[in-house]
Amino acid sequence: MHVNPLKEYQRLLAIAQSGKKFGRDHFDQERYAELERISLALISQLGNKPIAQIPDLFSGETGYPTPKVDVRAFCQNAQNEILLVEDRQTKEWSLPGGFAEIGMSPRENLAKELIEETGFEAHIGDLLAIFDTNQKGNPPQSFQYYKLVFACELLRGEFIANQEIRNIGFFSIEQLPPLSTKRTTKEQLTILRQSRHSPHVD
Repeated sequence: MHVNPLKEYQRLLAIAQSGKKFGRDHFDQERYAELERISLALISQLGNKPIAQIPDLFSGETGYPTPKVDVRAFCQNAQNEILLVEDRQTKEWSLPGGFAEIGMSPRENLAKELIEETGFEAHIGDLLAIFDTNQKGNPPQSFQYYKLVFACELLRGEFIANQEIRNIGFFSIEQLPPLSTKRTTKEQLTILRQSRHSPHVD
């Protein structure tokens, strides 16, 4: 049986953090804390992220750890080219979007992200896909994310470079710029072009 080490370490971390939250025994708390430290160290090695940054991803979390939700927009122009945004720091491109915030629906979150990143208001249409970053074809990441991608239509606005996004553009699937593969992969873009009538779920 094939074992995915990253998935197993993520599972260990979830058990440790759940035990810290709900455990009653003092000695068990010490064991859960030690298990958490070990899990974070193992995830750091596999996820290519400094261990000092790992706990920050769970800061403020209470209760049982769950995958984070990422919302993304799939917009095409009349030539069926795909809207991508360029990250100012990495110079890599991805579908516009980001983490969902508490208190807002997925569509509300995405509308806000589009305005912040591209300067455009948009109509948020149907859900096209739910991608699981733990599935095959995705680069290893420290934690698990569910990526919700919606069909979108730009309505009005104007792009102005900002702190996060350096540029935006429409690209054909055959001539893509360097992608931020932890956010968007070519395989995902190919699936999205084919999922207009039948949503894809990992």
